[in-house]
Amino acid sequence: MERAHEMIEEHADHSDRSARRVAVLVSALAAVLALTEIGGKAAQNAYLTHHIAVSDDWAFYQARNLRAAVRESEIAMLGNLPNAQDPAIQARIKESEAYIARMRDDPKGVGMKQLADQARAEENAREEAAHRYHTFEYAVGGLEIAIVLASVSVITRVKALTIGAAAIGGVAAAMSLGVATHLF
Repeated sequence: MERAHEMIEEHADHSDRSARRVAVLVSALAAVLALTEIGGKAAQNAYLTHHIAVSDDWAFYQARNLRAAVRESEIAMLGNLPNAQDPAIQARIKESEAYIARMRDDPKGVGMKQLADQARAEENAREEAAHRYHTFEYAVGGLEIAIVLASVSVITRVKALTIGAAAIGGVAAAMSLGVATHLF
């Protein structure tokens, strides 16, 4: 009887130590999960910010293009007038040509060429932010699965579940760290 009692106490201590280790694992996974979700939200906000900037840049580009098209029509109309060679009309045509050139490529940096370059840069930043967001989401999913597996391992006392939880959590944490440090 005494031997059975010792075995129960020994098993209880082992089970308690194992549960404590799993509790530490779960709390570490939960901390990494919280940080990963913060990174995911930041990437999502960056995506939205860049998306709005892209829309603004292309809208401004279209406005400049429309202004240039109106001036091109003006040049065509003025050039077809019977008195098109009149110096005042020629001055107006030159003024419109200079305006069109400025709309297309402005030295101040707001011409169509500059806006298109800026919009493309914003598009690239937006796509990178989207990639980061999705990768963070995969890491969040992995961490959530790892926490569930670790919790189940305490109840079932199946050590393989704890090892699996640690492995999945480690991969997800590494993925999160890699995205946070721009490794991928």
